[in-house]
Amino acid sequence: MRIAMRIAYDGTAFYGFQRQPNFRTVEGELIRVLKKIGVITSPEESEFKGASRTDRGVSAIFNVVSFIPEWRGDLVRPEVLNHHLRDLWVLSVSDVPEDFHPRFWARSKTYRYYLVDEGFEEKKLRECAKLFEGIHDFSAFARLEPGRDPVREVKGIGVTKRQGYYLVEIEGKSFLWEMVRRIVNALRFCGLGLLQMDDVKGMLEGAYSKKIPPAPPEPLVLWRIDYPGMEFPVDKRALMRVRRGLFDRYSRALSRAAFFGDFLLEL
Repeated sequence: MRIAMRIAYDGTAFYGFQRQPNFRTVEGELIRVLKKIGVITSPEESEFKGASRTDRGVSAIFNVVSFIPEWRGDLVRPEVLNHHLRDLWVLSVSDVPEDFHPRFWARSKTYRYYLVDEGFEEKKLRECAKLFEGIHDFSAFARLEPGRDPVREVKGIGVTKRQGYYLVEIEGKSFLWEMVRRIVNALRFCGLGLLQMDDVKGMLEGAYSKKIPPAPPEPLVLWRIDYPGMEFPVDKRALMRVRRGLFDRYSRALSRAAFFGDFLLEL
């Protein structure tokens, strides 16, 4: 029996998703708790797999992991796991086919980036976003790994203006390392007039001497993963726990941002 779990986490509390020796990571925290309560003995024996290896500082409200319980599968429940986890929450638990792989079975992933408005020209932001849609070589907008194809498809980029910031939503089948954050920074440069549309077109065609640097990771959230014909119903008590945890963390940040806004207005 293979189990899949939808998880959410505050990325600022972890050194990325993928387990690493001597660093606290999302994957490492999950494996620690599963071993602690006697569900698995090792990630190798349980065939532990994840959908998306988010970078350090990047959060998620919809990432997926799967594994085969070696013992006590009855303990794989949100209320049990969330009692032991910190900065990380299990939102749902589902039985899945034996050959389920959370990364390979995903039809698309959607990221949201909360981009503070620096006085952007909204029209330029939107025009720049359109350039990235479709199939392109994203070498100029990623930190490349050996053996990975730099050609990717961006299914769509939405740019929504809100009070004091822009919500940038990017959907694609798969993404390269830092690709989303570098695309966002390109939008930012275009919106500020520091980068022209022809520059972006040229970079997508391979004409560049310098790459676009990545935007900061903290405003980036893995928002949704789409699996054809599969649902991950959210446990209500787990959702309440996530809401409480995130409110406690970010209400203080919101009050400080409000203070900063008032301070700027009175200068």
